[in-house]
Parts: sequence; C-alpha cells; structure tokens
Amino acid sequence: MLLRAITIVAVVIGLVFVAWSLLVMTGGRDFLVAAVTTETPKAPAKETPPAKEAPPAKEAAAADETAEPKEDGDTAAPAEEAKDEAAAEATTDEAKDESAEKPADAAGVDAAGNPLETAEAAEKGSLTSPYQDNYESVAEEGHKKYMAAGCNGCHGGTGGGGMGPPLSNPVWVYGNDGDTLFRLIALGTDGLQAQGYARKGSENVVGPMPPHGNIIKSNDDMWKIIAWIWSINPPDKSASAAQ
Repeated sequence: MLLRAITIVAVVIGLVFVAWSLLVMTGGRDFLVAAVTTETPKAPAKETPPAKEAPPAKEAAAADETAEPKEDGDTAAPAEEAKDEAAAEATTDEAKDESAEKPADAAGVDAAGNPLETAEAAEKGSLTSPYQDNYESVAEEGHKKYMAAGCNGCHGGTGGGGMGPPLSNPVWVYGNDGDTLFRLIALGTDGLQAQGYARKGSENVVGPMPPHGNIIKSNDDMWKIIAWIWSINPPDKSASAAQ
C-alpha cells in the first residue's frame, strides 16, 4: 500500500511538472500571471464642466453703463466752466458799467481810484469835484458813505461835531473848496500841511485830522462825502477865515 501511494504521488508530481514545463515553453505562464495580477480598470473621473461666460451682449451693456457717467461728467465739466466764464464776464461788464457811470473830475482823475494815492499824486489845487454844481443830488448817498467810513465818530452823525469840529461851522480851518477837503480827508492834517496847505482859521479840536484815504473806498465815494458836507454847509455860504 505504501509503495502504491508513493508511486501515485510521484506520478502526480511528474504530471504537474510536465504540465508546468509545457506552459513555460508555450508562454502560458505569462498569461496566467497576467490574468491573476491585472487589476480591474477604474472608471475615469468625471470632469467638472467650465463655468459659463457672460453673453457678449451683457458685457457690452455693462461697459456702456460704466462709460455713461464719464461721458456725463465730461459734458458737465465744460458746461460748468462756460457758466463760470459767463459769470466772470458779466461781473467784469457790470464793473465797467459802474465805473463808466461815475464821472471823472476836471483833472481826469479816475473815479474808482484810491483817494490817498490820488491826493499824493495830483498837482496842488487841481482836484475838482464832478458834483460841484449838483452836489445835493448825491448828498444822501454821500451821507451813507460818511457813516460807513466812521466819520461820525469824531464829527457826529449829522455833522454837529464831537471830538472833531462841527462840519456845519461857518469857520473852515483850511477852507472848504473841493481840492482842500479832498486832501484833508485823504491825507489828514499833517499830510495836507506837508503839501503846503496852511491854516486859515482856528477851531477847538482834540487832535489833528487822521488820514482816511485808505478807508474811503474810491475817489467817487470821497466826492460824494464832500457833497454831503456841502449840503449841510454850502461852499457859497461858508465864511472861511482870512489868513
């Protein structure tokens, strides 16, 4: 029995060996190995579709909306500049018209000029009021300018006097002609005397007349203030003291 079993085992082993040899010789071994080791192929991963782009029409509309404010701004800017230029031209024209309405005096003095500069530059005795013959027509306006310049602080609101002499007094210390009054108010007492103007009378005053040439805005304003002074103390009725 044992011998038979050994024989059977030997035969089986021999058959297996022979079969294996045949597989090796014919390439069957590689086929069996590949069949055993080959993995099942995996299904390919699904790709995520790309995001859809905005339609060209919408992009164009968005671009137009973005561009519109710029166009409006560009259009508005020239319009505003044009308005500013028109306003500036109107202001200049008004100033020219206003200046044209103010008459120059006999010496051709600019009505809009500075009184202090005018009094310093004009030849002695050359300043003549453009309102000499109709001073009463601008007297009311002259009184307003008199008050605005603070003249009432010394001479009173109605010209009745205070720290300074009354303007209604018939005695004029330096005279009441237009040239003298213009220079006295613009230059003050010291400036008037420096130009060679001498006292013609005396009056009780606290101190000398201070210069107001830079306080009163223009030559025309100065002449209107003098017109008001003449309205309360006319030049033809004054009694200037003899030298």
